[in-house]
Amino acid sequence: MILTEQIIKEAIERGASDIHLLYGLRPILRVSRSLVEIESVDPLDESDLYEIYEYIVKGNMDKENTYKTERKLDTSLVYDGTRLRVNASYSDDVPLFTMRIIKNELPKFEDLGVPDIVRRMTYQPQGLMLVTGKTNSGKTTTLSALIDDINKKQNRKILTLESPVEFKHTSKRSIIVQKEVGPGKDCLNYRDGVINALREDCDILVVGEIRDKETMEAAIDMAESGHLVIGTLHTKSCAETIDRMINFYEVRDQMTIKNLLSALLKIVVSQRLLKSADGNGVVLVPEVMVVDNTVSACIRKEKFSVSEIEDAIQGNLDKGSIGLMNSLANLYCDGKLTLEQCKAQIEEKNYETFNRIITQTNIGRRSGK
Repeated sequence: MILTEQIIKEAIERGASDIHLLYGLRPILRVSRSLVEIESVDPLDESDLYEIYEYIVKGNMDKENTYKTERKLDTSLVYDGTRLRVNASYSDDVPLFTMRIIKNELPKFEDLGVPDIVRRMTYQPQGLMLVTGKTNSGKTTTLSALIDDINKKQNRKILTLESPVEFKHTSKRSIIVQKEVGPGKDCLNYRDGVINALREDCDILVVGEIRDKETMEAAIDMAESGHLVIGTLHTKSCAETIDRMINFYEVRDQMTIKNLLSALLKIVVSQRLLKSADGNGVVLVPEVMVVDNTVSACIRKEKFSVSEIEDAIQGNLDKGSIGLMNSLANLYCDGKLTLEQCKAQIEEKNYETFNRIITQTNIGRRSGK
């Protein structure tokens, strides 16, 4: 118990985002995207890891059974008022743990670096909004900041499905109901949670993760029935998000889903987190696709093209869309990212285009545009 709390306490004090606990290694923290050891703690042995396991599970039989039968466990814990999201699994039949530290104070939406068009889209009465990105790209923080903004400014009933619940919200102008997904939790799986939401008179449904066809279908049904659905997917770009959603379905069903998505999808924001140029923090790099008639037409085409979607985003900047290269160019010109960092995020064949965007960005700033 003392060991676990010592590790968590130091991680919080050092501003870490994650804690990694593995056999034979000292506890490792992720601080500003870098991995650093806790040198004051000896390498962890098997008994240490089982002590940590007991601290996390605390004798809960549902958690015990899930971990033993599924060989993994997603749960949460609280230490001295700070919530942590915990994943437990095995390596060489020995427990290992990854803990995500959830900040007590939720950042304001405007401080995240997410374009304001995303927040404005939450005023839509119905449709589908998606926040996407790879693991550790800040999707949950963006989602929670959106919920907090709606809660303060709009009079809606918001229902969230999360695994596990991370940020705890308190109802303000809106009513917020947060449900944890998983065995022994508020609902068994995301699909069941979404289906039941149809009977709960909510205005906005937040789906913590759309990971399969069944959840996708339920979310689309919810949006079709007159609700605003906000969800996340593990994809690295706006175009890849559309491609992934279409490929949930058999070829014979893909035209149907394309037509539904072209009508219901309002916006996709894909985000990446990169270490800042000075090494003292992280920078959010957003790509935003506002779904207008041009994007809808691209989605409905018989042969879907990722490159056409990317071109449509670039041609739609005046409506709020933001291309990845435009975001990178702005951050480079602001001194927040280095040129090497930016080029590592794009394909070599696009270097010339990227250099041209940097030039246009600098010219635009000098002219005051």
